[in-house]
Amino acid sequence: MLTEEETELLCRIGPGTPMGNLYRRFWLPALMLAELPTPDSDPIRFRILGEDLVAIRDSNGKVAFFQNNCPHRGASLFFGRNEEAGLRCVYHGWKFDVKGNCVDMPNEPAESNFKDKVKVTAYPGAEWGGLIWIYMGPKDKQPGLPRYPWCLHPNQAECENRKWLQDSNYTQGIEGDLDSAHVGFLHRTFARQNRLTGALSPVLTVHETDFGFAYGARRPGPDGQHYWRVTTFTLPFFLAIAGGEKRGSGHWMVPMDDEHTWWFQVTAPAPAGEEPYLKPGQLTPGSGDPALDPTLGYLPNSWRLFRNQDNDYMIDRDMQRTVNYTGIPGNRPQDAAMTESMGAIPDRTKEHLGTTDAAIIFWRRYMMRLARDLERGIELPILSRPELFENFPLDEVRPEEEFGLVWDAHHAAYPEKLQVMLGAAR
Repeated sequence: MLTEEETELLCRIGPGTPMGNLYRRFWLPALMLAELPTPDSDPIRFRILGEDLVAIRDSNGKVAFFQNNCPHRGASLFFGRNEEAGLRCVYHGWKFDVKGNCVDMPNEPAESNFKDKVKVTAYPGAEWGGLIWIYMGPKDKQPGLPRYPWCLHPNQAECENRKWLQDSNYTQGIEGDLDSAHVGFLHRTFARQNRLTGALSPVLTVHETDFGFAYGARRPGPDGQHYWRVTTFTLPFFLAIAGGEKRGSGHWMVPMDDEHTWWFQVTAPAPAGEEPYLKPGQLTPGSGDPALDPTLGYLPNSWRLFRNQDNDYMIDRDMQRTVNYTGIPGNRPQDAAMTESMGAIPDRTKEHLGTTDAAIIFWRRYMMRLARDLERGIELPILSRPELFENFPLDEVRPEEEFGLVWDAHHAAYPEKLQVMLGAAR
């Protein structure tokens, strides 16, 4: 369990908070490409890390994020005109470039230099890995774009990215993905068994690395061997869950604010001959996936899932008796039902954590340590070494019982530069 003070430290991510300062040192995924499709497309509202912003793609195709309120009288820049390489407030015509400089102030005398003294808070954006990213930290600390595996694919149009909104603190989403034990219960179906339902109490081992950490969940396998499921957590929020490593998939959980989270699912292209999980063009609000139950899609014109806490995720008790363990179809609504039902920010002083919560316990302590270190001026090595973002999970049956042996064998399949980088895990 955590104390109230520790819960506050871990969960609060607004401007000036220790955890918020830590996360602002990273480039963060913010928008789907379709949200800012073309130069001079319509400005959109956007909220991240507790800040209300307006996003644009200017006439030159550059992406930028502005504070919502114009520095003149506070009118919202969402109503502004995206024109001629800048955003112009429609209240009095003040215009700002993507760096936040006021480049035109038509309601002041032509000889006035007042515009040179006014700036709007603006954050840089970048198109990378099939998404639009934002950097909100100190300008002199801005790192290079992270080299997550899916970002390096030569044809980003083939990548399969998806986004949705969850109504809870970001910590619940991360802890759900770090919880290997729940898969044998929450996602169980009665028509088939898999390796995860064969042993409902996996043995967990956690190793810290230069990119974050990896944890192994060991279950009994065939012929006296062991089934290993090794998940990687890469700073600041990226979880690559074992079983999807061949396609470079994973989840991002980016705080919208203290009580809401942007989820991004990113997947590298499917191997030749395989159908993609989601196709480009199906990834906009309200579309869902027509190949699946339409209730697994979004509410119209929203990033919120159709199955949500307002309708109890449309739980079907007959389905719960005969089809699956929950009566809710789909991993995403199943996970959301559990993590959102905890409340926006759970009272962690009342928890009773067990052995299968080892990765969750480690993650909490690890992130709080990094936030405190940053307050003491200790910088994160990963920010100056973009190759550290290149890592993959593991999902296979092996005879070895020790986590270190399995992890080392996994490294041997990596390119040489990644073997060197991942040596910290041994």
